[in-house]
Amino acid sequence: MDHSNCSHSGHGEAVAGDDGRYDLVPAGYDGPVYTCPMHPQVRQPKMGSCPICGMGLELESAAMVDDGPNPELVDFTRRFWVGAILTLPLLVLTMGPYVGWPGVREIFGERATLWIELVLGTPVVLWSGWPFLERGWNSFRTWNLNMFSLIGMGVLAAWIFSVVAVLAPDIFPDGFRDPEGHVGVYFEAAAVIVTLVLLGQVMELRAREGTGKAIRALLDLAAKTARVIRADGTEEEIPLEHVAVGDQLRVRPGDKVPVDGVVLKGRSSIDESMITGEPVPVEKVEGDAVTGATINGTGSLVIEAKRVGSDTMLAQIVEMVAAAQRSRAPIQKYADKVAGMFVPAVIGIAVLAFIAWAIWGPAPALAYALIAAVAVLIIACPCALGLATPMSIMTATGRGAQAGVLIKNAEALERFEKIDTLIVDKTGTLTEGRPRLVAVMPEEGHDEIEVLSLAASLERGSEHPLAEAIVRGAEERGVAMETASEFEAVTGKGVMGTVSGKRVALGNLALLSDLGLEGATLSEKANARRDEGETVMFVIVAGKIAGLISVADPVKETTPAAIKDLHKLGLTIIMATGDNERTAQAVAARLGIDDIRAGVLPADKARLIRELQEGGAKVAMAGDGVNDAPALAQADVGIAMGTGADVAIESAGITLVRGNLDGIVRARKLARATMRNIRQNLFFALIYNASGVPVAAGVLYPFFGILIGPMFAAFAMSASSISVVLNSLRLRSAKL
Repeated sequence: MDHSNCSHSGHGEAVAGDDGRYDLVPAGYDGPVYTCPMHPQVRQPKMGSCPICGMGLELESAAMVDDGPNPELVDFTRRFWVGAILTLPLLVLTMGPYVGWPGVREIFGERATLWIELVLGTPVVLWSGWPFLERGWNSFRTWNLNMFSLIGMGVLAAWIFSVVAVLAPDIFPDGFRDPEGHVGVYFEAAAVIVTLVLLGQVMELRAREGTGKAIRALLDLAAKTARVIRADGTEEEIPLEHVAVGDQLRVRPGDKVPVDGVVLKGRSSIDESMITGEPVPVEKVEGDAVTGATINGTGSLVIEAKRVGSDTMLAQIVEMVAAAQRSRAPIQKYADKVAGMFVPAVIGIAVLAFIAWAIWGPAPALAYALIAAVAVLIIACPCALGLATPMSIMTATGRGAQAGVLIKNAEALERFEKIDTLIVDKTGTLTEGRPRLVAVMPEEGHDEIEVLSLAASLERGSEHPLAEAIVRGAEERGVAMETASEFEAVTGKGVMGTVSGKRVALGNLALLSDLGLEGATLSEKANARRDEGETVMFVIVAGKIAGLISVADPVKETTPAAIKDLHKLGLTIIMATGDNERTAQAVAARLGIDDIRAGVLPADKARLIRELQEGGAKVAMAGDGVNDAPALAQADVGIAMGTGADVAIESAGITLVRGNLDGIVRARKLARATMRNIRQNLFFALIYNASGVPVAAGVLYPFFGILIGPMFAAFAMSASSISVVLNSLRLRSAKL
C-alpha cells in the first residue's frame, strides 16, 4: 500500500475554537499520527491519552496499521492482572467479617492486618492505577472534567486517608476510632475501583483492536505482486507498490487483479463479489474497467493501470473503514457527562462540610473538618460504578453466545437499543448467497428430465456459479449426465457443445439471436420468472428451443418471519444491494421490505448510511461481504453474518453465528434487556454513595451524633456491589 498520499494537513482547522495547542505533530513529520476519536484536534506522534477526555489515542491513518500487538493493551492488561492478584486477598481481609468469615482478621491481629492492607493496596493504587491518576490530574489541570477526574480524586482521597489512618491513627478524633483506637481504612475501595476501571479499559482496548484487524484483513486482500509488461515485450514480476499509472500488466487465469485499470487485450470473467456482493462473475472484454483485488477467471487479460496505491478502490475502502471506526464516540461519554456535573458538586459539598465543621464542630474542629471533607470525597467515589457496565456486558455476552449472537463490545449493545433503521444486504443476508436451480420448463416434444440432463451435461465443463447450480440441481434430482464434447463458452452469452451426438446450446437472448432463433413466444414466460428475481436461460437442442431453465438465489427460510418480527420491534428495513433493480424489487416485494437501493457500490452503501444519520436516523447495517465493510463500520451498529467474509466480521459490532436474519431479532431483544439492566445497575451503584455523601458531610451529627465510619462505608460498597452483581446475573435467563 502506498503511504505517500497520507496527508496530515488541515486537521487542526476542522474543529471550531481549536487554537492548535493540542496538535503536537512537528512540521514535515511523516510517521504515524495518533488522534482522539472524540476530539480530532488532538494529534501527536506517539501513543497516549487525550488531554481533553482521557481516552486512549488511535492511529489517524489506516495505512500505518501494523501487525504487532497494541502496546497500550499489553500495558493495561499487565496492570490489570497485577491489580486483580493484589486486590483479591485485600477483599478477603476486608469483606471476610461481613460474609461469615469473622476470624480472617483475627489470624494476624487488627494492627498487622491494617499494615498488610497498606502493603497490598499501595502498588494497586500507585502502579496499576497510575495512568488514571495521570489522566485525572490532566483533567483538573485543563478543567476538562471526566470520569478520570472522579476516579483519581476518589482513589487518592481513599488511599491518603487510609495511609494516614495506619501511620498516625492518634491524630483522628474519637468519633472516627474504634474502642481499640484503630481508624477504618479504605484500601480495598481504592484497589477495587482501580482494578474494575482497568478491566473496563482492557475490554474497550480489545474492542478497538478489532479496527486494526479489520484493516489488516482488507490489506491482505490485495495482490502482493504484479506482472508488468515492458516496452520490449518482456514480462517481470514486481512488488505491487512499484506499479505506476500507465503500466501494462498481465493478469493470468486465477490471479488477483493487482490495481484498478482498463482491459487492453483479452477476454475473461472476473469474480467481483468483494465489490458488488454478487456471486455471478462479470464478463470483461477490451475497454472494460477492472478493480484491484478482484479475482480473474479462466481467461488471460492485459490491463493498463489507472489507479494505484492509495487511489485504488480497495485503499479507499480501507480508509473508509478506518475513518468510520475512528469516528465512533465511546460508551464513556455518558460517564463523563455525569462526572462533569458530579465532580464539582462533590468538591462543593466537601468544601461546605469543611467550613461547617471548622465553624460549628466540636474540638478539635479543624481535624473534624478535614476528615469530614475527605470522607465526602471517599464515599462519593462509587466503587460499583466500575462494575455496573462490565458485569452486565459480560453476562449479556454469554447469553448472546448461547443464542448465536456474538457481541464485540458494550457500545454495540448500547447503540442497538436505539436503532430505528436497518439496512440489509441481499445476497448472503436475505438470500442463501449461492444460486440454486429453481425450475425446468420444457417445450412441447421434450420432457423435464431430458432438458435438464442435456443442460447439466453441457455445463459440467464450466466453472460459472450458474453452471454449478444447474449441475448440482441435476444431481439432487438424480438426473443422469453425459460427457460433452466440442465445448465452447461464448463470453456474455452462454455455452455450446455436443451431448450424445446432439448439438446443444444454453444461454440468453443474445445467444438465441446469434443462432438465428426467435424467442418471442417464450419471452413473456421468461420475463415473468425474471420479475421474481430469477435468471432464465434458453436450452437449444439441434437448432430448436427445447425449454427454459431458471436459476435463482433463494430467500433463506428464516428471512420472512424475521422481517415481520423486526417490523414489530419498530425497525424500518432498507435493502441495499449491488444486484440489478428488477431482482431487488422482486425480493423486496416478496418480503415486505420498506425501501430498496439497487446497483450500489461499497462507497454508495456507506454514503446512504451517512445521509440517513445526518437526517437523524439511528442506523444498523447487516451484511456479509468485503463490499459491506465500509457500511458496517459507518453504521451506528454493524451486524455481520458469521458465514461471511472475515473483514465484514471484524468491522461489525455484532456477529450472527448462523448468518440468519432472525439473529437480529434476538440481538435487539438482548440489547434492550442489557441496557435496561445497566440502568438498574447504575442506580444501585449510585444510590448508596449518593445517600452516603450527606452522612459523610455530617448532616446527621447534630441530631443523632452519627459520623461516617468504616462500617457504613463497607456496607455501602458491599451492598452496591452485591446488588449490581445479582441484578446483572438476571440477564442469564433473558428471553430472546
